[in-house]
Formats: sequence, C-alpha cells, structure tokens
Amino acid sequence: MDLIANLSTGFGVAFTPINLLYAFVGCMLGTLIGVLPGIGPVATIAMLLPATYALPPVSALIMLAGIYYGAQYGGSTTAILVNLPGESSSVVTTRTATRWHVRAVQVLPWPLPVWARSLRARWAL
Repeated sequence: MDLIANLSTGFGVAFTPINLLYAFVGCMLGTLIGVLPGIGPVATIAMLLPATYALPPVSALIMLAGIYYGAQYGGSTTAILVNLPGESSSVVTTRTATRWHVRAVQVLPWPLPVWARSLRARWAL
C-alpha cells in the first residue's frame, strides 16, 4: 500500500503546472542544442546545467531530464536530414533513416528514432 501512496505523491509533484513547464522548456532547449552536430546529450546537459542552479531541486531534475530527452531527439533529426551523425548513437539512425529519406518513402522516418531513443533514455535513467 505504501508503494501506491508514494507513486501518487511522486506523480502529484511531477505533474504540477510549473514542473510541466520546466520539462517543456528543457525539451525545447535540449532539442535546439542537440541538433548541432557533435554535441550529444551529455555535452548539452553540461552546457545547460548552470541554468538549473536557481531552481528548486525537483524542478531542476525534471528540467535536466527534459534536456536529455530533447538532446536525444535533436541528434536523430540531424542524422536524418543532414546525413551527419553528431554522436556515436546516431550512426545507425543515419544508415537507415537516410535511405528512407532519399527514396522519398511516404512514411516519415522520425517516429522510429524517437521511439528507440526514448526507450534507451528511459532504460538509462
């Protein structure tokens, strides 16, 4: 019974409007920086870490998680459109999704890398 109570408390804190705003801002900043070739999620977090110093601890962690997810997505965007893997984890995305992009397949190649990267990021957390 304590597990359910603790989970509901955690979700109650995480889904407050201010924390959702920080997650959104983190995803946007992470995507903007993660699109740059050669800058992966770890470097993005290192660059944007000072932006979270003034925040409360829970909001800072939520924003850093958003930055990480955004940087993962930004790397796949560069790998698909420019055919340039900015990090080692984008090499497979470059090989598969660029072929789809060149052949003009009517299916957008973005859902697969987004799903795969988010699954890997969740495993890492």
